[in-house]
Amino acid sequence: MTRALDIFRALGDATRLRIVQLVRRMELSVGELAQVLGQSQPRVSRHVKILCDAGLLARRKEGSWVFVTLGLPDAVPPVAALLDDWAGEDHWAVADAARLQAVRADRAAAAAAWFEGHAGEWDAIRSLHVAESQVEAAIAAVLGEGPLGTLVDIGTGTGRMLELFGAQAGQALGIDRSSEMLRLARAKLQGRANTELRQANLYALPLTDGAADVAILHHVLHFAEDPAAAIAEAARVLGPGGRLLIADFAAHDREELRVRDAHVRLGFDDAQIAAWFAAAGLKVARQETLEGGELTVKLWLGRRDGVRLKEVKAA
Repeated sequence: MTRALDIFRALGDATRLRIVQLVRRMELSVGELAQVLGQSQPRVSRHVKILCDAGLLARRKEGSWVFVTLGLPDAVPPVAALLDDWAGEDHWAVADAARLQAVRADRAAAAAAWFEGHAGEWDAIRSLHVAESQVEAAIAAVLGEGPLGTLVDIGTGTGRMLELFGAQAGQALGIDRSSEMLRLARAKLQGRANTELRQANLYALPLTDGAADVAILHHVLHFAEDPAAAIAEAARVLGPGGRLLIADFAAHDREELRVRDAHVRLGFDDAQIAAWFAAAGLKVARQETLEGGELTVKLWLGRRDGVRLKEVKAA
């Protein structure tokens, strides 16, 4: 009863209701919430604290930014169900959704402009952070030497993952939203009959459910405005026994990378990735830590339950 009272007190304000609904859509920084709500950041921070104290939201600091996400799993679902049941025509909800879309567009535009401007030096930029040969060797060890089935490289960039592992795949698909990146990838991968490159958004992959056996997000997730949604979409296209490999930075405090290199997120920790995997129907199968260089690189391998149809036929 005490928990229920705390929750209903926390929700007894229109702004806090709006905040909960916005964070249900995607993780947002306090500054972004203030932008969407049209309120000062200190005021929004006070509202967020009340919601966090009630267990409805949680805060996570990344450098000078504070990201807000959904809170306790025993508190959020019942409240979300009630809000959905009571939802009706609400001018605030419509306005907030439009402003949230603008925030997403701003994030995407900044990243797209950076990618287009740095496409030609992309491989060199990656190597500045940690020895790329070490990362590639670790990825190869995690994926193994056997056939990969249908391989999807999400955010393929210049096509390096397809160059390395495409020969192990029956079919290989590289997806990127940057036409300039894809132009460079096509030059690198020309002549590979099993490889296709397509321009698309990582939140709307041009694949049917369960169409892939392996998906890779190689140094992509820290550019994503909604990492949870990116992981969920990657998991959607995996069939039974399918694997998702993420190679990205461990959590760090290099704030300058937000501006200099258009990083949206300052790395990730194991608990974050595990929670996003679980929400997407994947289990953590393996983790690797690669120290050295300016930043630490992590590998996370998620696996969907079940056995691939090809493996059943082979047996």
